[in-house]
Amino acid sequence: MTPVILSGGSGTRLWPLSRGQYPKQFLPLVSEHTMVQETMLRLSGLTNLNKPIAICNQDHRFMMAEQLWEIGIKPSAIILEPVGKNTAPAVAMAALAAESEDEVLLVLPADHVIANSEPFLLAIIEAEKLALQGNLVTFGIIPTRPETGYGYIMRDASQQGGSFKVAAFVEKPNLATAENYLKSGNYFWNSGIFAFKAGTFLKELEKFNPEMLSICKQALAAANTDLDFTRLDKTIFSTCPADSVDYAIMEKTDKAVVIPLDAGWNDVGSWSALWDVTDKDAFGNAVSGDVMAVDTRNSYISSDDKLVTVIGADDLIVVETKDAVMVATKDRVQEVKQIVDQLKKLGRNEASVHRRVYRPWGHYDCVDIGENHQTKRIVVKPGGKLSLQKHHHRSEHWVVVKGTALVTRDSEEILLTENESIYIPLGTLHRLENPGVTALEVVEVQSGSYLGEDDIVRYNDNYGRIDG
Repeated sequence: MTPVILSGGSGTRLWPLSRGQYPKQFLPLVSEHTMVQETMLRLSGLTNLNKPIAICNQDHRFMMAEQLWEIGIKPSAIILEPVGKNTAPAVAMAALAAESEDEVLLVLPADHVIANSEPFLLAIIEAEKLALQGNLVTFGIIPTRPETGYGYIMRDASQQGGSFKVAAFVEKPNLATAENYLKSGNYFWNSGIFAFKAGTFLKELEKFNPEMLSICKQALAAANTDLDFTRLDKTIFSTCPADSVDYAIMEKTDKAVVIPLDAGWNDVGSWSALWDVTDKDAFGNAVSGDVMAVDTRNSYISSDDKLVTVIGADDLIVVETKDAVMVATKDRVQEVKQIVDQLKKLGRNEASVHRRVYRPWGHYDCVDIGENHQTKRIVVKPGGKLSLQKHHHRSEHWVVVKGTALVTRDSEEILLTENESIYIPLGTLHRLENPGVTALEVVEVQSGSYLGEDDIVRYNDNYGRIDG
């Protein structure tokens, strides 16, 4: 069986932690591991797994590769979507990339919480058997409340082992309808988790959406491969219909079966949902970072950078990052997306990037910016290299504060250690790299008429980047 990691979401409802360039699946929200890592680690009890196939936005490629590498996993493929087209084309790409049509794909969204792994693994074993028999298997979460924020799966009366034939997929209901669903016992929350043979999925897709399958085949055939990544052809893939697995196939096929699952599932789709799955103190508060709370109950309080103090609050969400603070009552957290939409309309960077920006070589943090000058703290991991580049509008001063730096400046190569510095004049070809075994930390002071990140002309890059 081959895990397929779907990592296309932007997680805007968990802003300001989750952002377009660093969405929730790459964050350690409920444990020391990120959600992508948890998605794979919870499968460790299975013995018959192939290397996973990961599908992600091309902007997230290095985070995906590095986070899997950190837990000892090298995927068989990381397929990069140039534009988002929902889950059906993504799964089609994984099915086309599978080694054989009989290979069972276990399709897993990368941003879900499963609190109890044992029943989940047992359900996967059952799903594999059903998939090998030619079924398209989905996992239906046994509902615990009349939830209006999820789609539902209705089962019919025919039972096959621990599964049921799917009678219908149902849109998000109103409260009265959700209460009736809960009472009937015939409805499950739609988890978005699937298992099926690659060939079965492709045959059903050809039957119900041949245009999608044809375009996916063309985009994959025209894909470029660099490093560990498969870059789909943007021109072709952009013409692909956008649809979910549910709409494209599962609602139309007669091969759909559902396995009921009770494993502490949560899609962590909002701050209140994250509060639900986070450990709490005696007052019901979920707290992380430098926080002091007085006479405060049932709240989620997170500090990334500064001391956060809360007094006399109840059912409140408070989230602080280096460049933003968000405060909301728990019953209004679905409206966070409206803030993100406003930021986008205003062209503000806070909608998509953090002050700390991650790169394949490490990260940088913009600590000060003013007219014609900017100061950054740059951290380069061992062996990391920035691209060989030059700037048309700015010069740079680098001061090494920790570790050892190897600097290329035109034809020179200069080794710098702590408390040493170097000047890079405007228009000079240069590169910064870390030849050491510990992290390199550099303070960079930029000076010039334009300080945007697009003022980079790259001549050589170890990570295959043209930009970004």
